[in-house]
Amino acid sequence: MFVRYIINGQFKRVNDTNVDIEVFEQRKNNRHTVIIKAKKDLVLADATEVIPFRVNFKDLYFLNGYQSWTDTKEYKLAKRLRNVKKSPHIIVSLYGLNKYGDSTFYDYSIKRSHGYDVFYSRGNYESFIYNLNYKVAYLIIELIKDKRDLYLTSELRGRKLKEGEEITAFDYCFYDDFEKGLESFNRDFPLLTNTEKVFGYTSWYNYYQNINEEIIMRDLDALDKRFNVFQIDDGYETFVGDWLDVDSKKFPNGLKPIVDKIHEKGYKSGIWLAPFVAETKSKVFNEHPEWIKKDKNGKMVMAGGNWSKFYSLDLENEEVKDYIKKCLSYYMDLGFDFFKLDFLYASSIVQFDGKTRCETQEASYRFLREVLKDKLILGCGANIINSYQNFDYLRIGPDVSLKFDDIALMKLLHRERISTKITLQNTIFRSIFNKHLFYNDPDVFLLRDNNISLSFKQRQALTKINALFGGVLMTSDNIKDYDDEKKKELEEALDLFTNAKVLSYKLDKKIIEIKYLLDDKEHLLKYSINKGIFM
Repeated sequence: MFVRYIINGQFKRVNDTNVDIEVFEQRKNNRHTVIIKAKKDLVLADATEVIPFRVNFKDLYFLNGYQSWTDTKEYKLAKRLRNVKKSPHIIVSLYGLNKYGDSTFYDYSIKRSHGYDVFYSRGNYESFIYNLNYKVAYLIIELIKDKRDLYLTSELRGRKLKEGEEITAFDYCFYDDFEKGLESFNRDFPLLTNTEKVFGYTSWYNYYQNINEEIIMRDLDALDKRFNVFQIDDGYETFVGDWLDVDSKKFPNGLKPIVDKIHEKGYKSGIWLAPFVAETKSKVFNEHPEWIKKDKNGKMVMAGGNWSKFYSLDLENEEVKDYIKKCLSYYMDLGFDFFKLDFLYASSIVQFDGKTRCETQEASYRFLREVLKDKLILGCGANIINSYQNFDYLRIGPDVSLKFDDIALMKLLHRERISTKITLQNTIFRSIFNKHLFYNDPDVFLLRDNNISLSFKQRQALTKINALFGGVLMTSDNIKDYDDEKKKELEEALDLFTNAKVLSYKLDKKIIEIKYLLDDKEHLLKYSINKGIFM
C-alpha cells in the first residue's frame, strides 16, 4: 500500500509509514481495514493497494458508476468507458457536461476501467468487493488492462489531517467467490423492513415542464386504488431554485388543493425539488450571488446545462442551509409526504474545505434527512453509497427517453445522458442494491401510444423489467386512455411487481437471460440490449 499527501506545500508518496504518517492495518477473515494517523499537519490525496488478480478479457466485470445516472453494467475488459473529455471542448464547457459525473476528479484513460464501492467479476475468475468506509471515502476499483492486478484506491483527496488525527483509509471486504461475496454484502447491508414499494404516478415523462392544475387534476382523477403515490414533477415552480414561488398562471389556486385531493384518494402526495442548485434565471442566483459555491479561483461552480444553466449552492454557507430548510419545510407544511430530490451530485462538485468528497456528499444528504425527518425521500442524480441510510428510494439509472437510445449526438456526450437503453441496463445490473441499500427506482414505465417513439415491444420490455427489478413502479401515462391490451400489460406488470422473484440474470453477448419465479413456476425472458425487446 502507498499513500499520497501534501505537507508544507510538497507532494509526497510513501509506502506504509514514514516520519509524517503512521499506518495501522488489520485483516480479519475477508475484511481489510487501514487507519492512517498524521504525525504532522498534512493534506491527503489518496491511498492505493495493489491486489494480485487474474484479469481475463473473456470475464465480465461489474463497474458501478459514480452517481445514480452513470451508465453501469457488466463490462468486458476490452470495453472502453465513455470519456466526456473526448467530446468537443466548446460543447463540454458551454453545457457543463463534465460536471455530472466524475471527470472533474478522475483521470480517464483507455488503459484502465474503473467503478465505485461495489465490484464483482464473473467467468473464469470470480470476485466480489464492497466498501464499508462509505461515510468517509469512496473506494475506486481499477482494472489496468496491460497488467494482471487490481488497484483499490481510497479517494481521500483534499482531506486535512491535523497532527495526531486519525482517519480510516480503507475498510472493505474482498471475496474470490461471487456468491459468498454477495451473501456477505447482504448481511452487512440487511434487508430494509420499514420501507414499502411504490406504485405511483409522476408528471414528468409526458408533459415535462408543461404542467398546470388542469393536467394534474385530470391525471389524478384517472388513477385507481392500486396506486399509492402521486408526484408532481418539475414545472410547478417559476424557476429552479425559487422553490417558494409557485407559478400562479399554471396553478392559480396553489398546490394545497391538489395535495388535499391526493390525500382524499388515499395516496401519498409527492413533490420534485432540486435543493442544491439554482438556474441562472432564478431570483436566488441573481439576488444572492454569495449563495453560489465558488471554486479555489473564486469562480462560480457550474453544475450543468439544464434549464437556463444551473449552479451549485454553497452548503458551507448557513444562509443557504436555512433557505433550503425553509423551502423543504414549506412543502412539508402543505402536506407533502414524498420528496423526489434531484441533481444531488451537485453538493460535491467542489468539496467542503478539508473534507473528502464522500464526507461532503454524506453531510449534504444527512442534512436533507434531518430536515425532512420521517418523510419519504427518493434521491436522484445522487451518489450510490451515500444514499444508504439517508434515502428510502434511489433512482439507479438515467432518465427514460421517449426514444430508445436518443439521438446520435447525445450518444457522444457524458455517461449520465438520458437513455432508455442505458437505464434498463442499470435497472438489471444494479438490482443487487434493491431492498438492501434502498428501494431501487428504475424510472418510469410508459405504455401509451401518443407522444412517444418507443415501439410497443420496447414499452412492454421497459414495463416488465421495471416491475421485476425495481422497488418503485411509476408512470407518467394517463391510464384512462389505456385500451384492453395496455390494461392487460399493466395487470401483468403489477403481478410481477408484487409477486415475482428474480432468480438470476446472465449476460451473454448482447442478450440478458432473466429467470424469475411466479406462482411457483420458473420463467425465462431473453432481453436484447441493443433492440430493447424480448426475443
